Amino acid sequence: MTRIVPRHIQLAVKNDEELSKLLGDVTILNGGVMPNIHNLSLPKNAGGSSKPSAR
Repeated sequence: MTRIVPRHIQLAVKNDEELSKLLGDVTILNGGVMPNIHNLSLPKNAGGSSKPSAR
């Protein structure tokens, strides 16, 4: 990639602890939001274990 877009800057700032503190109140236009999936939306394991039973 040869171009740095505001989305790249937003992701870099939010993933770095010190930059996030420094730029905590700054809004980056066209930066978007951090990707996040709520735990309740994730599928649950059916059966309780990941190992198949041997018969």
